[in-house]
Parts: sequence; C-alpha cells; structure tokens
Amino acid sequence: MKKVLMCLAGLAIIACKQEPKDYVTFSGKIENPNSDSLVVQGRNYNKTIKVNEDGTFKDTLKVETGVYMFFDGNEQSTLYLKNGADINMTLNTKEFDETIKFSGNGSEDSNYLAEKALMQENLIKPGMFDYEEDAFNEEVEKIQQKLNDFIAEREAGLDSLLLANEKSAIEQFTPGITRAYKQQKMQAEARAKQFADLIGKPSPDFNFENVKGGKTTLTDLKGKYTYIDVWATWCGPCIREIPYLKELEKDMHDKNIQFVSISVDDGRGYKNDAEAAREGWIKMVADKELGGIQLLSDAGWKADFIQGFKINSIPRFLLLDPEGNVVDADAKRPSSPKLKEYLNGLENM
Repeated sequence: MKKVLMCLAGLAIIACKQEPKDYVTFSGKIENPNSDSLVVQGRNYNKTIKVNEDGTFKDTLKVETGVYMFFDGNEQSTLYLKNGADINMTLNTKEFDETIKFSGNGSEDSNYLAEKALMQENLIKPGMFDYEEDAFNEEVEKIQQKLNDFIAEREAGLDSLLLANEKSAIEQFTPGITRAYKQQKMQAEARAKQFADLIGKPSPDFNFENVKGGKTTLTDLKGKYTYIDVWATWCGPCIREIPYLKELEKDMHDKNIQFVSISVDDGRGYKNDAEAAREGWIKMVADKELGGIQLLSDAGWKADFIQGFKINSIPRFLLLDPEGNVVDADAKRPSSPKLKEYLNGLENM
C-alpha cells in the first residue's frame, strides 16, 4: 500500500507540473491611444492586437526569440519577445518614449530597449555630419564611450542573445558612422552637381492647403527669402529637426526670411488612408506647436513642386530668394552649425 501511495503521489506531482508556454502573453494599457489596435511586427511575423476603448489590450503571440517592432498608429517602439514570457506594457502617447514601461516575467530586455531608445534620442547631434573631420571624430569617441558605459551597467540582466547582438552593434558603431560620414560628404558633392541646373531659376509653383485655412501659393510668399522644410509626420529624422527649426525661427524673426514646412503625408503610417494622414498632420502641428507656415502637399510625393525638386527622401530643405528663384535646392538642415551663419550672410537679409 505504501508503494502504491508513493506512486500516486509521484503521478500527482507530474500531472501538476506545467509545461513551458510556447507563446508570449502581451498585455497592458495605453493612455491616449493613437489607434484602436496595436501591430507587432518582426521578421516574417505580423499580428494586430485589438485595443479596447479604455486603452487596455491582451493577446498571446507565438514568436521566435528576438526584437520586435510595435506600432500604435504612426508611433512605434521596440520590445523583446521570447516564448514563455508574460509581459505587461504601459505608456502614455503624449510622452511616448518617456513613459514606456514593461513589467512581468521576461520584461527586463524590453525595458532595456526602451531605455536605450530614450538615451539615443539626443545621442547623435543631427548636425554632426556637417562638422569638420577632426571635430566629427572627437564627437564619435565621446558617443562610443557612452554606448560602452550604457551596456556595461545593464548587461547582467539581459538575455544572452540580446546581449551578444547589442555588444556586436556597439562594436560596429565607430566604423559604421565614420563610413556614413564619408559617404554623406560624397553624396553632398553629387547632389550639388545634380541640382546645379535648378540654381537661379524660378522655383516650381504650388497651391497647397494651409493648416490655418485656405491655400497658399508660391506667389503669396514672394518678398522674403523662403526656407522650406519638406517633411512628414512619420519621418523620425524630420521630427528630430523640429526643435532646431523652432530655434532658428526664433533667432531670425527680425530678418527678411520666412519658414515654410510642406508635409508629404499621403497615407503612410495611417493604413494608406490619406484623410487619416491629413488629420495626423493637423494633430502634430498642434501638439508640437509648430510655427512658420504649415502646408500639406496636395498629392504627397507626386505633387509637381516635389517632383520639380527631384525629392525622393526626407527631410529635404530648400532656399528661395525674395523673387521665388532657387538659391539652394539642397540646403543645410536647421541642426547644421553652418546654416545660421550662411543665412545671415545673404544679401538683403
């Protein structure tokens, strides 16, 4: 009888033992959600998760271990998924990157990615690629040290696969950004030749919606130099230029120059819904308190004005003279340390 009882007890223990989950449980709450669903994407993986009216969500995902993107409308971030994990996420879209937090089993790696994204926002100065070579190399050394310190302080709690990939990426930072610097210098020279035929000629015209109402044409802008920012709400590099553009507008408010931003939003990031993209543009102009003259391209990338300047990537900056002629078809970015000096040197400024 004793042996029978022991066997039964052993069977009970085996029966109660849970097999490892072959899926991730992903749940959470989003304040001020941008959409009624979240989209999780990875290599050969895509899943849409319904977001309830109160901002809560919950679903299971069968995944291969690794880094995944998630999208809330036109906002996005990363998380680390591994089957067996039970991850809860909270965020407020009003301060998207600053408020993302993960908790639960397997959340440490996702918190690391969120912290890294926040750290990297201001790590590389957008105007760095306009530095002279010695100044550029000096700045790269500082950034490399910050990256090394960041991973060293957090490596103890990271998944081994993520840690290996992160260390490899950090080792490649200096050679990678140095190659990019040299390539950009060569590309700048090539673009100068490509756009040389536009300099001094009348700019292509436009008749675009103004966020304040009505439409604005190029003729409406004559009489002042016009610095034009071609951008979109989904474009990260474009958004990173906004603080610098605001500062430039403030510093040059008493000069003979006006600042115009033309959005090419036509549906990307909004499920290819052009009207939703227009509403997203209006919302971002208000939320980020954008100044200057805010316009929306009537045909996105296909507008005659955009095509006339051979624009196929953004942000792109243009400079026109008071008569509407092209001064620079590939002007420096607001973050460039050389732009303000150049503008101040223009005649009749």
